[in-house]
Amino acid sequence: MSFYQNKTAFITGGSTGIGLAVAKALAKEGSNVVIFARTINKLESAVNEIKAVQKNKSQKVYYYSVDTSDNNDVKTVFEKAILENGIPDILINCVGIAQPDYFENITFESFDKLIKTNLYSTWNSVYNILPHMKRKGGYIMNTSSVAGFIGVFGYTDYCMTKFGIIGFSDALRQELKRYNISVSVLCPPDTDTPGLEAENITKPAETKAIAGNAKLLQPEFVANAVLKGIQKNKKMIIPGFDGKMSLILKRFLPGLVDFIMNLSIKKVQQK
Repeated sequence: MSFYQNKTAFITGGSTGIGLAVAKALAKEGSNVVIFARTINKLESAVNEIKAVQKNKSQKVYYYSVDTSDNNDVKTVFEKAILENGIPDILINCVGIAQPDYFENITFESFDKLIKTNLYSTWNSVYNILPHMKRKGGYIMNTSSVAGFIGVFGYTDYCMTKFGIIGFSDALRQELKRYNISVSVLCPPDTDTPGLEAENITKPAETKAIAGNAKLLQPEFVANAVLKGIQKNKKMIIPGFDGKMSLILKRFLPGLVDFIMNLSIKKVQQK
């Protein structure tokens, strides 16, 4: 029997990208899947995709529309979802946006939206699920990025949030151990998602040059790494060789990482 058989997973940001890929991977393993996002037509489409691959027809696959950056909305919707689906065994937070640009071009309004989407959403989901999950234990996975441990040109605001999610997850892991709740943080490199496609519209040339040093991953590959990482109770889940190597180099040879990135930046700026 699969490790995920009959478990219930709540997935924020589950209508597209990595969140949807994880939802489908869990459904294939026999989990009940409940996804949360704002846009109803995307949620409906995602549910159809998840149901198409679920292991058996008895599994629950539901969706709820919610603005995860709004704590009151999350509280109301999560209470309804728990009443209808039970307390989840797994909470996966995949809500996140990025709009890379030169720092001086990032407006306060854009910065404010990104902070609320990336940080508030993660905080709100955990805050409102915790009183329930404490009763039975469980697993929480938050989504950061390789840009959560390496500062990247063009991602000043995004890096601020993703570094923060790693710190939040580290502290949370220590606090929740007493309740038999495990905490992991996912740090994927660039992944072929609608979000990345949107990022490329505003991405500076220097940022594109840096991104070219690493292999682009598919969301299904990342989802597979997530399922393996949760089952092994990994502190950090870093899909792919390039991501793992980036962490090792940043920890032990930070000067080399800076040299490689600055070289890519310099080449672009000299053209």
